[in-house]
Amino acid sequence: MMCCGTASESVCHTQAAFLGPFERQGESLRSSETTAERIRPDNVLGRLPVELSAKLLAGERTITLNEGETLFERGDAGDGCYWLRHGVLTVSVASANGEQRILAVLGPGELVGEIAMIDGLPRSATVQAVRKCELTFVSRAAFTEVMNRHPELHRDIVMTLAARLRQSDEDMVASSFLTVRARVARALLAFARHLGEEVEPGRLRIRHKVTQSDLAAMAGVARESVSRTLGGWLRQKIIEGSPRAGYVVHETRLKREASAAE
Repeated sequence: MMCCGTASESVCHTQAAFLGPFERQGESLRSSETTAERIRPDNVLGRLPVELSAKLLAGERTITLNEGETLFERGDAGDGCYWLRHGVLTVSVASANGEQRILAVLGPGELVGEIAMIDGLPRSATVQAVRKCELTFVSRAAFTEVMNRHPELHRDIVMTLAARLRQSDEDMVASSFLTVRARVARALLAFARHLGEEVEPGRLRIRHKVTQSDLAAMAGVARESVSRTLGGWLRQKIIEGSPRAGYVVHETRLKREASAAE
């Protein structure tokens, strides 16, 4: 969602003085990472020079979550962020009566809770593991220390947050021209991308329970609209199954639905 940038020459000189003997350790960390594990360039840590982000990650603890375990809940202290190395997480909110809605599905490379690195406010949503996860925690204190040592990086962080806001605006405008079917298709594809298992070429089974309310929340449409859309897709064999048994999606056909504009 955010743009990627490069550090200025003056920043590079500052990094060398700050890192010292850590440089070889950072190189070792980067060489051991797989493509999926690398920090995405469109988040706060991804905007930092690679040596500094590697230092932050190497100096913090690794956390393992089993399926169904909670990383943090809405209202918890915003004491840092988490880099998802492996696994799948859901971001959800709950109503006053306890009914939950999934807002997003996150996969490897994503950063979770990064805004808390900036404002230190409580968590705005609940994050849970839907597959076994391995994460690296980066404390707000460590991030603040790096920023205090390198005030020239504040501009990069501001640019990252501005790019994220601009992209959100562009996504909102783009989605306003999409049909309801396209919005629902994109939400269902998000589940398929992270939780789908290929049963045969072009067909993915989503074993995780996906409710109409979850799809409605992610797509920004009414639940009744989701119900009508899924009913049509079932008749057309674009999807098969049910929320309880799990959906099987015809990926190519669903992608065509996702690109349909009004």
